[in-house]
Amino acid sequence: MASRRNLKRKSPEKYEEDGAFVFPLDELNQDLLERVLSWLPTSTFLSLSSVCKRWKSAATSPVFHSACSQIPTREPWFYMVDSSQSSHFKNQQQFVYDSAEMKWKFLNSPSNFLEEKQQNESNLSNFLPVAASSGLLCFHNEENGEFLISNPVTSSFRKLPSLDYSNNTLCAIGMYSTQESYKVYLIFGETPNLSFRVYNSTTNTWEDSQVLSRKPSQSFSPDDDDEEEDSQMLYFLSKCGNVVATEIQKTPCKQYSSITTTKDRQEILCFLNSSGKVVVCNFAEKHFFEYPRLLPLHNEYSIDLVECGGEIFVVVLSEFLETASLRIWKFDEKEWTWNQVFAMPAAISHEFYGKKLDINCSGSGEQLFVCISNSFDESCRYFLCNLAGNEWTELPACYRKFSCAFSFQPRIEASV
Repeated sequence: MASRRNLKRKSPEKYEEDGAFVFPLDELNQDLLERVLSWLPTSTFLSLSSVCKRWKSAATSPVFHSACSQIPTREPWFYMVDSSQSSHFKNQQQFVYDSAEMKWKFLNSPSNFLEEKQQNESNLSNFLPVAASSGLLCFHNEENGEFLISNPVTSSFRKLPSLDYSNNTLCAIGMYSTQESYKVYLIFGETPNLSFRVYNSTTNTWEDSQVLSRKPSQSFSPDDDDEEEDSQMLYFLSKCGNVVATEIQKTPCKQYSSITTTKDRQEILCFLNSSGKVVVCNFAEKHFFEYPRLLPLHNEYSIDLVECGGEIFVVVLSEFLETASLRIWKFDEKEWTWNQVFAMPAAISHEFYGKKLDINCSGSGEQLFVCISNSFDESCRYFLCNLAGNEWTELPACYRKFSCAFSFQPRIEASV
């Protein structure tokens, strides 16, 4: 007579030879499996989604998207813009630097968008990234004023309703997104005559134009004496004998660049005006003010704005006493002064002396990405700084040349 023990089904082996506990993922129900998968880095999940149909189906599951949205933050990807100023949609390749895996990779472009635009190459060449927030990128076609929002990870996209602003001078474009919605901000005019319009994804409409007035407390800033100089381009001779203009020169993808953040639960947008001053726009209170100029007008330097961890920084590459320095500054509104907070090691920055380089920066969390490009020989170098310890790392070269980058979090669940 067989024993009771032999009649029972043998329990699955849960232990390896070294005694480690093993729990097969196949035994998890679908909801629990998707919650586990949501904690994987995005690049890892995309690689493993080809393992089986069950794992692949998680990418479009509402439960998986909900679980992903609960992950507070993800290591940023930096969307690279070609130094040849051509659109990535035209080349059908979108390059990113994955800070989690520390390597370059390319993404597929939105195929539906490509098919729709294939007959108009001029539109493709003018469609450039202009802003990013969370897991989304904003693209702008300067030729016809069209805007498009895209999730680079999923290649999903949405065209925004058309907007005619041909009678206004566009000076800045910004974007701010949450889990539920996003907004696109357009700043028009020149200081002190500024106005703005907002696209709200919740209503899928552009709100009416509103005026930004100068903040009363800043009406008599010490820089007011320079306002007449700010309104016109001046020229001077550099120490090398070159004629230099005081007006900030921007690359096409950075022509309307800005950064957006929140302060006291109010949405703030900052941008560099043509004279190099930082303009701060408060949309809730409908006012703006300017920080004092960091360097004199006659100084020759490259400058960019960046947001890291909700803080606003200015990155400056300049030359002084036969050496070059790359320094990061933060403005103290209480003391009304600029303070240097970080700097690239002098041994690295000295290599840039006398080379007429341009910097374009992007930030996310405690990471600062710096593109340093030379327009004469089209050379590019890329650095990543961990602000927590002021640690600078030069990234490996890529066979493509990039002039700037936009940081975003690779979020599969980000909806356009």
